[in-house]
Amino acid sequence: MDFKNQMDKKIILVENRLKQLLKNAYPDQIFNAMNYSVFAGGKRLRPLLVLGACEAVGGEPADALDFACAIEMIHTYSLIHDDLPCMDDDCLRRGKPTNHVVFGYATALLAGDGLLNFAYETMCCAVLKNCNERTVSAMNEIAKSAGVFGMIGGQVVDMEYEEKEADE
Repeated sequence: MDFKNQMDKKIILVENRLKQLLKNAYPDQIFNAMNYSVFAGGKRLRPLLVLGACEAVGGEPADALDFACAIEMIHTYSLIHDDLPCMDDDCLRRGKPTNHVVFGYATALLAGDGLLNFAYETMCCAVLKNCNERTVSAMNEIAKSAGVFGMIGGQVVDMEYEEKEADE
């Protein structure tokens, strides 16, 4: 099987699992907003990297699927927040109106928060099903990379240097 076919199968696996995880529930408004951004298009590069890294060390992609979906949720949360008026104030993403344009500022903020928290819930459930040093360690690395010493910290530095020139 060629690389493109393997990649397409993994993308379908991720898409199907994301649909299972993010199936609409009450309150509808938050799930509609979360789904709007998660399924707005994109290459699913991050989940593919997670599944590929799992395979590279001898694991089964199915074992890393919820971690791959959590990474996509974290990525999407960051895009929703990045588009907000208080950050980059973007009205379009991938050629579609951004979350806050469609659902309003408050719902977009909560949709981003919801995706971030649901990513951790998803990883926690995966760890509880298969609790070992590797799964706990993977969740810890993702948490650190998404947090104040990772992505959030990077966003703060990005905002700090919007108005001034960066040095070395």
